[in-house]
Amino acid sequence: MDRIFQKRVVPVAVIDKAEDAEALAEALHKGGLDILEVTFRTPAAEESIRRIHRAFPAMLVGAGTLLTVDQCNRALDAGAQFGMAPGLNETVVEASRKLGLSFIPGVMTPSEVEHALSLGCSLQKLFPAETAGGINLLKVLAGPYAHTGVKFIPLGGISVANAPSYLALPIVAAIGGSWIADRKLISEHQWSAITSLAAEAAAIASSSLRRRGTGPTDRG
Repeated sequence: MDRIFQKRVVPVAVIDKAEDAEALAEALHKGGLDILEVTFRTPAAEESIRRIHRAFPAMLVGAGTLLTVDQCNRALDAGAQFGMAPGLNETVVEASRKLGLSFIPGVMTPSEVEHALSLGCSLQKLFPAETAGGINLLKVLAGPYAHTGVKFIPLGGISVANAPSYLALPIVAAIGGSWIADRKLISEHQWSAITSLAAEAAAIASSSLRRRGTGPTDRG
């Protein structure tokens, strides 16, 4: 998952029409983000991943909201390179491991953090981040868990306004952002707007690395 640590921003997209997938991927790529999570919330998700993987083979594309083993199989067959979920389902995590699909489960409590760690998941999604406690919660979780090597991708309520504060935390690997590729922007084919938002997010992420004095592969 080095690309996630390098880019520090994972755009999250709900795609209603598969024919919009390639244009979306191109818009993000122009903005400096060659990574995307396509949520498995619409009938177009599977085909969208397949189209992006075929048109942009160097792009890191993942599948989000994977709630069942069947969805994991379909996402992998479509070309997804990682999977994410809003919660922690041991059956789904274990199935993903057997499939060879890197999986990032969702957590919100210390017990869930420990459960995910016991399943071998050192990269976890904090969801819903802002509602659960946001930056203050992450600071508290860092106390007992930072030494384990766990890193978080907060998602839910993240915006361009609070992104720098999240990225300043050493325990945060990256942020998840739905504002970059908003569903409405996609449906209206606002590709230049998405490119601008992607470039802004990429600049924030790059600036966070410089402030911390770390290179792209330093996960500390």
